[in-house]
Amino acid sequence: MLNTIVHPARTPSDAPPLIIVHGLFGLGRNFNSIAKTLAETRDVIAVDQRNHGDSFRADRHDYPSMAADVAEVVAAHGGQADLLGHSMGGKTVMHLALTQPGLVRRLVVADIAPVPYAHDQMHNLRTMQGLDLTGLTSRRAADERLAAREPDAGLRAFFLQSLDLKSDPPRWKINLDVLEREMPKVLDWPGAEGPFDGPTLFIAGSRSDYIEAEHRPLIRRLFPRGNVVKLPGAGHWLHADNPRAFEETVRIFLDA
Repeated sequence: MLNTIVHPARTPSDAPPLIIVHGLFGLGRNFNSIAKTLAETRDVIAVDQRNHGDSFRADRHDYPSMAADVAEVVAAHGGQADLLGHSMGGKTVMHLALTQPGLVRRLVVADIAPVPYAHDQMHNLRTMQGLDLTGLTSRRAADERLAAREPDAGLRAFFLQSLDLKSDPPRWKINLDVLEREMPKVLDWPGAEGPFDGPTLFIAGSRSDYIEAEHRPLIRRLFPRGNVVKLPGAGHWLHADNPRAFEETVRIFLDA
């Protein structure tokens, strides 16, 4: 089963657990602060997806497989859950809701639509592949080396969360070779007939182009009880760009 980080409810209620599914190159712990906030009356479980973090490595990295992974986590935590997925994780939870709707009560999809994308992530993958890990003992030294390939300090910090410096030799906690081979499947959308009739919220970053007007008819067909809202001042990594507004938007929706 996927590696999980469980944030127990501070005041337990009859609310189902919330399972958070990160995006490409991410980790469950990217959502630690948001998960702790949302764990007021429900357990919140953040997962590491396959080929990421402390979860298992696998040759396949496609949405039916990733949805099946999350279904196992739902089964282990009561058999029904609210789901929140960002980017690749959003496609994972959409696929699960459309193919096994009985496992999902409410669905939150962060800055992704059920469509194929041409957004190229290979440059980010190659940035990580190109980092010389020889002799690295500190994250600061790794950041200095990575700066030669990636000028954006925020992106470097995001990538370096997945660098395991305790390993000998240091290694990435991301299965870069498999992701390179399977990248077309990550960018694609395999299709799922649906619909999912449960309440669904799509949160788009106001500065992001991942959810466009032309995507909305398909969203309405697959998720007839779905709404799209825009998070001000946020790009694709909207939960990092405007975390307090993001968590409040999610909380209001889940508690409605």
